[in-house]
This record gives sequence, C-alpha cells and structure tokens, in this order.
Amino acid sequence: MGKVIAAITTSVDGYIVGPDDGPEHGLGIGGERLHYWVMGGPWSYADEARDTEGMKGADREYFESLVEGMGGGIVGRAMYEAAGAWGGKNPFPGTLVVLTHRTEDQPEESAGFLFVDGFDAALATARHLAGDANVSLGGGADLIRQGLAAGVVDELAISTAPVVLGGGKRLFEGFDQDVELEVLGTWSSPYATHVRYAVKDGGTDRGRVS
Repeated sequence: MGKVIAAITTSVDGYIVGPDDGPEHGLGIGGERLHYWVMGGPWSYADEARDTEGMKGADREYFESLVEGMGGGIVGRAMYEAAGAWGGKNPFPGTLVVLTHRTEDQPEESAGFLFVDGFDAALATARHLAGDANVSLGGGADLIRQGLAAGVVDELAISTAPVVLGGGKRLFEGFDQDVELEVLGTWSSPYATHVRYAVKDGGTDRGRVS
C-alpha cells in the first residue's frame, strides 16, 4: 500500500483561499496569488486558461516530487466545483475521488472522476484504485483536517505563498490535535516555499520522500 500525502497551498497567515471564494473565484478575492507558483507567474481570473506547463525551477521540482508515484487522489466537492471540474477532465494521475453527499450527478467515467459519499469510503476507494501507488489528499482544508484527525496521513506538504490575505478560509481552523512533524525536504522560489513533512506516529516516521 502506498502513502497518503496531503498537499495544499496557504498564505503566510494560513488561509487556503481569500474572502468570497466560489465557482467564479475559486481562490477567493486576491487568492490568485496563492497559485502563482502553479501558473508560473502572476495571473488573474480574467486571463485565458493556463496550465501547469508554466511551472519551472523549484516549483516544478517540488510538483514532480509529489506526483511521482501518485496513483490517485481525493478532493472535496467544494474544490471540485471551485476548479470548474478542471474543464471536465481529471488532470492528475489516476482516478480523482470527489468526496460528496451528492453522488447522483456523477460525470461519465471517461472524465476520470468518481463521486463517493463519506471520508472512510472515499479513502478506501482511492487506495483500492491506486493499488501500491500513493494517494493524494488535495483539499480543501476540511478534507485534510479529516485525514489528519483520522491518523491516515503519512506526509503533509504545504506550499506557503508570500502573501498575507487577512481573511478567507484557514487550513487549521478549529483543529485542536497535536501533530508532530519532521521536515523531509524544502523547495523555494519567488512564488512559494514548499515543505514536505513526515507525519510522526508514536515517534515513528510514517512518511519519507520517495
């Protein structure tokens, strides 16, 4: 069985989106700056669609370290909708499980998405589909908090963008558990500092860089 790797981008003050996030502004007002590293530089929702080919240098090295050995992933319904279902086609390795109570509008299988109700069921499904490969918990924040609270996350990967948003949704809002981490690797660019942590369990590392 592969590892479970939770990965997300935050502002310096811990927000994963700015204020008023929604389908037309998935990262909230001003939140585009969080993902400059993904787009390869400044962008806005008014720009034409851009893909991850814009990533370069340390940002691309970090991204490739995450997707290496990845066999599938899980995202929450809010992230799926905020991303516009990635244009209707899963852009990530393997099947992307969408955690949702509303499974009746499951898209066609060829789109690469699978709607599943319940965290435990979603994780079991993603692990089954991934086989011996890794599974990504790609957000939003509530999904990652659930994974950490359940003790199933082997690695936590956080990209911190050089911006203070001052509002929005925080990654660890309401999370009250003590989680010990160990730094596995760091990457830094003008757009983000990326850190991969092992989530430690009883003093034993559960994750390590592949």
